[in-house]
Amino acid sequence: MGESAHQPRQSELGSDLLRIATAGSVDDGKSTLVGRLLYDTKSVLADQIDAVTRASVDKGLDGPDLSLLVDGLRAEREQGITIDVAYRYFATPGRSFVLADTPGHVQYTRNTVSGASTAQLVMLLVDARNGVVTQTRRHAAVMALLGVPRLVLAVNKIDLVDDPATVFAEISAEFAQITEVLGWSPDQVQAIPVSALHGDNVASRSANTPYYQGPSLIEHLESVPVVPDREPVGVRFPVQYVIRPRTAEYPDYRGYAGQVAAGRVSIGDEVVVLPSGVTTTVERIDTADGSLPTAHTGRSVTLILADDVDVSRGDVIAAVADAPEPVTQFSATVCWLGDKPLRPGARLLLKHGTRTTPVIVGSLDTRFDEQELRLADDPESLELNQIGRISVTTAEPVTADDYTVNRETGSFLIIDPQGGNTLAAGLVGDALSALHLRELV
Repeated sequence: MGESAHQPRQSELGSDLLRIATAGSVDDGKSTLVGRLLYDTKSVLADQIDAVTRASVDKGLDGPDLSLLVDGLRAEREQGITIDVAYRYFATPGRSFVLADTPGHVQYTRNTVSGASTAQLVMLLVDARNGVVTQTRRHAAVMALLGVPRLVLAVNKIDLVDDPATVFAEISAEFAQITEVLGWSPDQVQAIPVSALHGDNVASRSANTPYYQGPSLIEHLESVPVVPDREPVGVRFPVQYVIRPRTAEYPDYRGYAGQVAAGRVSIGDEVVVLPSGVTTTVERIDTADGSLPTAHTGRSVTLILADDVDVSRGDVIAAVADAPEPVTQFSATVCWLGDKPLRPGARLLLKHGTRTTPVIVGSLDTRFDEQELRLADDPESLELNQIGRISVTTAEPVTADDYTVNRETGSFLIIDPQGGNTLAAGLVGDALSALHLRELV
């Protein structure tokens, strides 16, 4: 993560909270746009503005370079690109926002996947001078697979083209064709011509774009409905640590610490420990600040169970009513992030929740060509940044939901057992089936 990796809980920022992310190619102006959002919503301190202004003067610029409000890492500033995910928080009178600013360079696609995985809306930028490019199509495909409910196409640097009305219309039409194939309806996608540098159509509608009659970016962000991504599921609680203090005060204490990954848990709830299948009830919910009657998604707690059952790190405590079936074989859609290609028979590690287990890739069933928006069956390999459907066999049972049922417990990582590097981001089930694609012939 970047400088500010902590994401506040919904309760910390209010009930009307929108989680957004940026995506786009290098030099499309994402950092400048995010800096403009922070600046126009007065979400930065005066001394930060002064520091940015001084740094901009040192670079020979006439005005403040707002991208410096975002690219805080020295390596980012020196390269002039965003290289990590950084979370920013800002608010308007109508709504609070958590924004994940993600990299645009193809080398950091894995960071983009991470930043957009929890987003309810993604702002996808294109440079008006370049239009829709390879990385635009790739990012749109990734957002579709992740199930992002809404997109904003920000056609940036619109002030730098000779015929902005025609350019905006052509880019919007091309992007609309892509998003329709990927499964979005027209009301889920909003195209806006902007100039992040000058602030056109960011905080307010600009007189410089008379051909555009829609909302400004902030007006749109304030107005889109915040709805649950999917139907709620019962509690999913991956056990991170078993607490046995063995003190005179707590001679028999046995608690299971972790974070509520989905749903909510309350005292008295009937739960099942997976993969063993043993049922029990929740006797107490402890935190560092005392006990709670109920814990919601994202809350870190320690559960005390009524019965003395065998629970270890990597187990999942789930609601009895809709507990997923532990499996050792399943199909998944993955975005391959390794430099070396993925081939059938690869022996790797799979990390799901708090469980890490050896995994064998059994077959590569389908490759998704995100540029042509088609499918190819039985590929020989998956190369860097390619997306495909694979089958896997795990050494230990994995308690996972289908990604279309629940994002948090339907996603996983594939890891290099030697170096520990992340090789793939995976979604349990066939996420590709939700796309309106043709077979590649």
